[in-house]
Amino acid sequence: MTTIKLAEADEEIARCFAVMRQLRDHLIEENFLPQIRRMQAEGYQLAYLEDAGEVKALGGFRIFEMLARGRFMYVDDLVTNAADRSKGYGDAMLDWLADYAKTHDCEYLNLDSGVHRFGAHRFYLRKRMDIVCHHFSLKL
Repeated sequence: MTTIKLAEADEEIARCFAVMRQLRDHLIEENFLPQIRRMQAEGYQLAYLEDAGEVKALGGFRIFEMLARGRFMYVDDLVTNAADRSKGYGDAMLDWLADYAKTHDCEYLNLDSGVHRFGAHRFYLRKRMDIVCHHFSLKL
């Protein structure tokens, strides 16, 4: 049975590490829980999709309000376990995130994707997302 819920307990957050590491390979397991807890204090939430007792997909997000965009959900992290791709888990997670955003009065769901992630781009376009801006960054 597939379920999606917010990771709130330490054990739930810790269970998400292996899948998150596939997207964020610089992460260190013993630092993961404390970092998620710090981020949660700033509004970050981590949702996970579980099937047959295993974490299959994750969505880390925040809800913001800005003058330029109004109220919106920003998805920091979206990943499906590599062995479980093309099984509908990513679809289900993105749909859940969109529904969550709507129920929290968001006008948009936004995310950034690395320019080299062509497979992810195909997925986002298939999910009717638009490319609406360029994201610029200055390393300090």
